[in-house]
Amino acid sequence: MPVTVRYLTHPQVLIEPRKDVRRWSLSPAGRERVAALAAGLGSLSQTRRVISSDETKAVETAAPLAQALGVGLEIRPRMHENDRSATGFLPPAEFEAVADRFFAEPASSVRGWETAEDAQRRILSEVDACLAAPQEGDVLFVGHGAVGTLLFCALSGLGIDRRFDQGPGGGGCWFQFDIQHRQPRQRWQPMEALIAGG
Repeated sequence: MPVTVRYLTHPQVLIEPRKDVRRWSLSPAGRERVAALAAGLGSLSQTRRVISSDETKAVETAAPLAQALGVGLEIRPRMHENDRSATGFLPPAEFEAVADRFFAEPASSVRGWETAEDAQRRILSEVDACLAAPQEGDVLFVGHGAVGTLLFCALSGLGIDRRFDQGPGGGGCWFQFDIQHRQPRQRWQPMEALIAGG
């Protein structure tokens, strides 16, 4: 059986400016979306590995899915979102402007952030390491929007560009590829499409 690999981003989070962004939790809306997917796994039903970033919002997305699938949850700290600790929380408009530069200047450390090129190498190496051995079923990676976009670009043979981002809506999007060819089959889709068998 061919193995399908999916990369899913966490959905909406509680924005807590005084708290480390890496420790932000899912919002009620984000939790509801995860619960709905866990209750109706759809396309995820053949998943035999769930692998997550160690950031709270990613773990809170991955853990209910792993439990519903009856598999263990694997934590990979190096799957974290691009390192933005140099600035910490930024107001939304300022954050979007810096994020635009992050993608537009991939070799530069914008305001001390990890460069897009470094973040891309990191997420790609983590995915490659996880997929190096034969798999017994489908694989689900649970992570973040920016590094997910960088992974999508790398697998698609595209230059780093924010126009390949998951788009607005607070996250909770995915793309997939087969383990042999490592070529994304489609652009980002909302997690609800998985329930429908997308």
